[in-house]
Amino acid sequence: MRRIALACLSALALAACGNHDQDKNAPAAASTAPARPSTAPPPPLPAVANEKHDFTPEITAGDFAAHLRVISSDEYDGRKPGTLGERLTTNYIIEQFKRMGLAPGNKGEWVQTVPAVSTELTGQGSLKLDVAEGGGTESFAFGNDMVVGTLQAKADVSLKDSDIVFVGYGVNAPESQWNDFDGVDVKGKTLIVLVNDPGWSANDPRLFKGREMTYYGRWTYKYEEAARQGAAAVFIVHQTEPAAYGWNVVRSGWTTPRLDLPESEDPAPRLPVAGWLTHESAQRLFAKAGKNFDDLAKQADVRGFKAVPLDAKANIDLHSNITHSLSNNVIGMVKGTEKPDEAVVYTAHWDHLGHDPNLKGHPIYNGAIDNGTGIAALLEIAGKFAQEKPKRSVVFAAVTMEESGLLGSKYYVAHPPFPLNKTVADINMDALAITGPTRDMKVTGLGQGTLEDTLAEALKADGRVVSGDDTPEKGGYFRSDHFNFAKAGVPALASGGGIDMVTGGKAAGRAAAEDYNKNRYHQPTDVYDLRWDFTGVMQNVMAYYKVGDKLANSDEWPTWKDGSEFKAIREKSLKK
Repeated sequence: MRRIALACLSALALAACGNHDQDKNAPAAASTAPARPSTAPPPPLPAVANEKHDFTPEITAGDFAAHLRVISSDEYDGRKPGTLGERLTTNYIIEQFKRMGLAPGNKGEWVQTVPAVSTELTGQGSLKLDVAEGGGTESFAFGNDMVVGTLQAKADVSLKDSDIVFVGYGVNAPESQWNDFDGVDVKGKTLIVLVNDPGWSANDPRLFKGREMTYYGRWTYKYEEAARQGAAAVFIVHQTEPAAYGWNVVRSGWTTPRLDLPESEDPAPRLPVAGWLTHESAQRLFAKAGKNFDDLAKQADVRGFKAVPLDAKANIDLHSNITHSLSNNVIGMVKGTEKPDEAVVYTAHWDHLGHDPNLKGHPIYNGAIDNGTGIAALLEIAGKFAQEKPKRSVVFAAVTMEESGLLGSKYYVAHPPFPLNKTVADINMDALAITGPTRDMKVTGLGQGTLEDTLAEALKADGRVVSGDDTPEKGGYFRSDHFNFAKAGVPALASGGGIDMVTGGKAAGRAAAEDYNKNRYHQPTDVYDLRWDFTGVMQNVMAYYKVGDKLANSDEWPTWKDGSEFKAIREKSLKK
């Protein structure tokens, strides 16, 4: 999924575990026994892009499986943006939308072209952050001590004698009466900030959401806020427990080219220099400046903490290769009969990781679970709505470049076919669990908004319930496409397979989650499996449909609950 901490995404946790015998002519599995885990890599998945299948207007396991086999076939070559795999994928989605009778959803067009800019840092082997302090210079090497890059997509960026300031968590949260920037001018300065948020580190339920990470704890927020404050650079101090991933994840994420929307499309302030420091490097930097990092970090947990300037100055020169590219969101819609200007949006990302010619055996990242399942669900739900006449419009957005940083949905939100204050909600589907039926359906970010209550009502017919994320401290709510809608104030639902399996209970559910994360997530082993039991995933697809159907045929406007960091944004939007 995303570049940093991806393996921790809890929305992906309950996915397939089974061995991988493939047959393009096989019907969808219908057994009730859980699939057996496999320790051997799968054989190559046969290409089934031209598979013949008679689709029905209803939501069925057979139709879902047929879409999934095509989307995750070898012929689609891992669905990497900018490749033949993209063209095959987007053409297939458009063809299906047309077959169903949908209308183009982007102001008369089927596609929404998304520009991207790639920044590839050069000279990483010799790159150092030099800090003048204690009468000398302390150097921090790229990779072992720190990682760094520019967020401005410029070929050359220099940081010269920039004053260093420790600003705690780098958070400005008016609704929580917390502002780490109060009383300090950080324009042109280099900031050192802590990962996660005060509630987590202090283990205090009265601060933010306690051990549950809020958006203020996300590394992306810290860069955004520092840029708004006028900082020249930010280094986040990595610690494994509050970050929820090791330094190896950070390092690997920052050694590859960074993709983003160009500034012309996303004009929000961006940092000239952004990066991470290891915990040991932060301790060394602070000690040379006559301070104790760990002591100051504890002080930052207390309300009223004030930023601490260090007697130190930062210097670094960055050189990058800049390239530009284009990809496409595919958008279809069913026009509302009574309130066509109001829209319920379903999203699912179509992209994956392509193929790696250096891999022996099976080199394709087929992405069957991530996110062939989401696209199959999107198409099935679209087909059912196409046979109906909802009062509100229903939009189906198959978005691109999720794996590159949620860029397709970010662009959609910046250029929405329906104004955001007329967008009722987003229902996002990403890496749906195929583990057999469960007694629950998990909501990541439980407690954020009333959409989870609508989902709970939809589950009652099957005697199922809503459950929360097992690891809310990892911030899974902020790591898939719904989050761009949430940031803009639009109520957004992030839900997936449950943990309490009908066969095997919670132990079986957790075992399936562990198996997927260890053996299939972002690996060539994420392929279609004949032994899959579609019973549970189809229950979940129907639940997604019921939530959207309720919203599309009512006057209901979902809201954020008290304490949500997105509530004020939505309220302001609706007043326009």
